[in-house]
Parts: sequence; structure tokens; C-alpha cells
Amino acid sequence: MLNKLLRFVSRLALWLSLAALLALVTPRLITAIYASQRIYPPEELPAKHPNSGRAAIVFGAGLRRDGAPTTVLRDRIQTAANLYFAGKVDRLLMSGDNRFEDYNEPGAMRNYALSLGVPDEAIVLDYAGRRTYDTCYRAAHIFGLQQAVVVTQPFHLPRALYTCAQMGIITQGVPANHYRYLARSLLLWNIRETFATAVALLDIHITRPLPVLGSPEPIFPVEAQ
Repeated sequence: MLNKLLRFVSRLALWLSLAALLALVTPRLITAIYASQRIYPPEELPAKHPNSGRAAIVFGAGLRRDGAPTTVLRDRIQTAANLYFAGKVDRLLMSGDNRFEDYNEPGAMRNYALSLGVPDEAIVLDYAGRRTYDTCYRAAHIFGLQQAVVVTQPFHLPRALYTCAQMGIITQGVPANHYRYLARSLLLWNIRETFATAVALLDIHITRPLPVLGSPEPIFPVEAQ
């Protein structure tokens, strides 16, 4: 009797483990399939829709102790700046966290973009981009974006593309890959991304939380489109 019970418990644990693994992997697979036809090298990025402005959305990725952008974040900003210089986008939406007085992610992103030669008038700051979900939601509902280029690292692109598209933004993605990252770092980021993607699909399709909002600040006013 005890042996049968142990076998039952073992099988149940195995099936529960497989179900949990499937629940984690499936969202990653869904977003990867969605993004597979929407990611382009910068030189192959399709032309923007006529009569409408297009912005590059740059997602925050942390600051160093001295307040400067991390390598990952500099990579994203450099990629977006290159798109601007190439005439692929009209504005750069820098979205990051600014919940604390001594932590101004969008401000640091702006300063780095300025150091690369991006004019200040081409930079728009989103101080409430605490998560990818928040950034995409606010890009659509606060900044009024109808089309955008999502700029981030390849491991993050599928989730970012899928999330912004579900907010009603026509999106393409360009990978930020100016730097070579350690294999260990990439592994950790991908593990984290697996959990984050599962949470993202839960947010998008079930819980639908509201991020920090405010008055609309359209980047491309209707009369200018």
C-alpha cells in the first residue's frame, strides 16, 4: 500500500512539474513565433507608414552606481540613435524607472543619447516605464504611438514586440547587438525572460493591470500627421 502511494505521489509530482514547465515555456514560444517575422537588421527595417510619425521605443535596463547607463542600456540607446540618424524613426521614446529621487533612468538615457549627437528635440522621456508592460501601455495610451520600432536585445525582443502590438501599436523590432555579452549573463537573462514572459501574457490577456497614467502627451499630434 505504501509503495503504491509513493508511486502515485511520484507520478503526480512528475506531471505537475511537466505542467509547470509547459506553462513557462509556452508563452516564450508564442511570443517567439509572433516576433519571428517582425525582427529586422537596421538596414532592412521597412519604411514607416506614410503620413504618420514613427518612434523608436527604448526600454530601460538599469544604471550603474555612478548613475550612467549599463552596457545593455547603452547598446539599446546606440541602436536607436543609429536608426534616427538613418532616417528610420523620427523620435526616440526613452522609457525607464524614476520612482526614487536618486534613480533617474530616463534622464541618464537622454544624456547618453545627447552624447551620441541625437538632438534634444528628438528625445521624449517616459518616467514611468517601470516594466515592459508599462512602457508599451503608456506608449499607446499616453504618447499616442500608432507605429513604433522596438529596440532591445534579442532575448527581450519577442516579449516587447508582442506586448506593444497587443496595445494596438504597429511594431517592428531591431536587435541591439553592438556588444558581445558573456554566455553566463545571456543564460541568466534568458531564464529571467522565461518567467517574465509568462507574467506578461497573464497581464495582457487576464489581469490587465493599469500602470501609472496621466494626461495624454502625444508625440505626433494628429494635426501634424
